[in-house]
Amino acid sequence: MAEIRISSTELARTIGDVLGRIRFRRDTFIVEKNGKPVAVLAPYAGKRPMRLAEALRAWCEAGVPDVDFADLLEKIGSDDKPPEDPWESR
Repeated sequence: MAEIRISSTELARTIGDVLGRIRFRRDTFIVEKNGKPVAVLAPYAGKRPMRLAEALRAWCEAGVPDVDFADLLEKIGSDDKPPEDPWESR
């Protein structure tokens, strides 16, 4: 996922390509007018972004952290190895 700066003129000329990159590559574009940022085009998350107050409330209400969670993620990551030959049929 990349963050790309693009002028409003370039956006107007390449809107189809830009929307494709947002949809399929999850790129984010910062649109500039006269060199100054005026908008952000980013992948749609399916719902509105959470406000800071909502995020803090959710964090406070989340309860006691699971101290083993980081260790479990590390184990999952170390166990997840790509196949030697990705084209080999199973």
